[in-house]
Amino acid sequence: MLVGMYYNNKKVELEEMPVPEVGPHDILIKVMASGICGSDVLEWYRIKKAPLVLGHEVTGEVVEVGSSISNFKKGDRVFTTHHVPCGQCYWCQKGHETACDFFQTKNNFTPGGFSEYLRVSGKSVETGTLVLPETVSYEEGSFVEPLGTVVRGIDAIGLKKGDTVIVLGCGIAGLLMIKLCLSLGAGKVFATDIYNNRLEAAKRLGAEPIHAGEDIEGILRSKNNDRLADKVIVCAGALSAAQQSLKLVERGGTILFFAVPNPGDLVEIDFSPLWRNDVTIKTCYGAAPIDNIKALALIEKNIVKVTDLITHRLSLRDIGRGFEIVAKGDDCLKVIIKPFE
Repeated sequence: MLVGMYYNNKKVELEEMPVPEVGPHDILIKVMASGICGSDVLEWYRIKKAPLVLGHEVTGEVVEVGSSISNFKKGDRVFTTHHVPCGQCYWCQKGHETACDFFQTKNNFTPGGFSEYLRVSGKSVETGTLVLPETVSYEEGSFVEPLGTVVRGIDAIGLKKGDTVIVLGCGIAGLLMIKLCLSLGAGKVFATDIYNNRLEAAKRLGAEPIHAGEDIEGILRSKNNDRLADKVIVCAGALSAAQQSLKLVERGGTILFFAVPNPGDLVEIDFSPLWRNDVTIKTCYGAAPIDNIKALALIEKNIVKVTDLITHRLSLRDIGRGFEIVAKGDDCLKVIIKPFE
């Protein structure tokens, strides 16, 4: 079978590998759609494990089922995810499933979603694979994982109807944040980025766009009755975004670090005004099975539309170009790899 082998952002090559053998607790999926995630082009994060086959926003058709599997059958249209919690450890029992060691260290995909066929193993079969409703396409299903992470983030900050929200960074996560916040009744939603195409997308979705180089605090106050944001959502890994977030939160508000700066990049914080103004700082990483279930329901019910975020549909043979497009970032929103087109 063909795979997209990652060496670095500028070297993702089409190579051949054997189709993975299926054990009793595995399923084999014919990959129909696999999105390129922003984390896939974080070289500091990925290159230390290269070469490898990436891809974790996956949908496909089940073509082989292990002898011990009873909840899936050949022909099922499914979404699947590579990281799932154990469900039994201290952190899982406390509701912090994505802090689970099993979640953070165990990859249940062989070799990865940027391949023609994908073996899904163990817990990812049990709790990480969902049958797609007939009304949900493979492309739509590939958004379940990224939307699941957004669902978890919004749940973490307790968004209330009428809240003023500002989203820092309008990549796919930021745009999904805008969609979900508006669907849940947020009052005003502002959005910042350095790329005009992303700001235009944010505006189209109903947010008030602000270029990241402008006086964000001043513009926010001028358009929000001299108030800052009740919820500040950081969806950009730039150090400047982290620093800006501390200046944009209203008294009693919450900052969500959905994205964080690179390791070693330190954010200086004057805790005094945060302490005095009853400000909460939250973090969020990944999606637990329940978050993906919620995300799929949002897509199925058309509460959060996702296909309008797709800017590129590429074959597996064009995966190198796909990575270059996403790494550059200024002329794309979502790139979907479709191995059999």
